[in-house]
Amino acid sequence: MLRAGSLPDCYTIPILLKAVSQSFSIELGHQVHSNGIKLGLQSHEFCESGFINLYCKAGEFESAHKVFDENPDRKLGSWNAMISGLSQAGHAKDAIDTFVKMRRDGFVADGVTMVSVTSACGSLGDLFLAFQFHKCVLQAESSDRTGILLSNSLIDMYGKCGRMDLAYRVFETMEERNVSSWTSMIVGFAMHGHVKEALGCFRRMREAGVRPNYVTFIGVLSACVHGGTVEEGRYYFDMMKNVYGITPQLQHYGCMVDLLGRAGLLNEARKMVEEMPMKPNTVVWGCLMGGCEKHGNVDMAEWVAKHLQELEPWNDGVYVVLSNIYANQGMWKQAEQVRSVMKKRTVEKIPAYSLATNSD
Repeated sequence: MLRAGSLPDCYTIPILLKAVSQSFSIELGHQVHSNGIKLGLQSHEFCESGFINLYCKAGEFESAHKVFDENPDRKLGSWNAMISGLSQAGHAKDAIDTFVKMRRDGFVADGVTMVSVTSACGSLGDLFLAFQFHKCVLQAESSDRTGILLSNSLIDMYGKCGRMDLAYRVFETMEERNVSSWTSMIVGFAMHGHVKEALGCFRRMREAGVRPNYVTFIGVLSACVHGGTVEEGRYYFDMMKNVYGITPQLQHYGCMVDLLGRAGLLNEARKMVEEMPMKPNTVVWGCLMGGCEKHGNVDMAEWVAKHLQELEPWNDGVYVVLSNIYANQGMWKQAEQVRSVMKKRTVEKIPAYSLATNSD
C-alpha cells in the first residue's frame, strides 16, 4: 500500500496495530507509531487506543502512559484501553485507580469499562469493592455484545471474592449463557472446594448442549482434586480427550498428578509425568512432591527434588519439603544435611505475608 503511494488513515492504523499485537511484533509496532505521529494521527481516538493496547500487551507501560498522558482531550476509548491493558497485565490496583480518575474526569463507564474493572476487582478479591462495582455495572450502558460479558465478569468477580452464592444469583438471572458463563461457575465452585456443585454444574452444562473448552476441564479436574475422586478424575480426563477432542495442557496434567499423588497412587502419577508430551514445569513436579510428602515416599521425593532443583535452584521450597519428609520418617541425619545445603547455597526460607482488606 505504501509503495503504491497510498497513505494510511485513522482506519488503517488500528487494523495494523491489531495485527502487530497478534504477531507480537513490537518493533513493527514502533514503526507504525512513528508513521502515525508523522501523519498527525497519534491522538485520534481509534489510533490512540490501539497504541495503548499494543504497549500494554508488550509490557511497555511507560510508553502506554506516555501516549495516554500526552492527549489532554481523551475519549472513553482511550480510558478503556488503559484500564483493560492494566487489568489484563495483572496490575489490578492501577486499573482500578485509573477507573477512579476516569470517573473524576466526568466520564461515564460503559460495558467495556466495567468488564475490565470487575476483572481487576476479582484479582484483588475485595468484596467491598465488588459491591460498589456491581452498582456501576447496573448503571453502565451495555450493548448485546457486552451484556453477557458483563454477567460473566460479575460471576468471575464474586467467585474470586469467595461469594459463590452471589455468583450463582447472577448466573440464574442470565437469559443467555455461553461457555464462559458455565466455566466461570464451575471454576468458582471448584476453587472453593464445592465439589458436588462444580460437577453438577458441568452436568447441566452438557445437558444444555454447551460444548466445554479446555478451561472448563481445568475446573472439573480441580473439583475432582478437592474431592479426592480419582475414578471421576480419570473419567473426565478421558472424556476431554476422547469425547471433545481437547488436547490436555500442562494444567490438566498438573491436576491429574495432584489427584493421583494425594490418593497415594504415586507410581501412576510418576508414569503420567514421564509420559507427558511436554516437559513438566515446577507446578507439576510440585504436585508430585506434595504427594510424596503426604505419603512419606522418600525415594520418589529425592527423584522429584533433583528435577525441581534443576529447574529452580534458588527456590527454598523443595529443600524445606524434602527436609520435612526426612524428619517425618525419623531420618534426622538426612534432614540436617538438606538444611546444611540450604545454608551453604545461601537459600533461605522466604517468609509469607497476608494481604488484609476491609469488607465490613
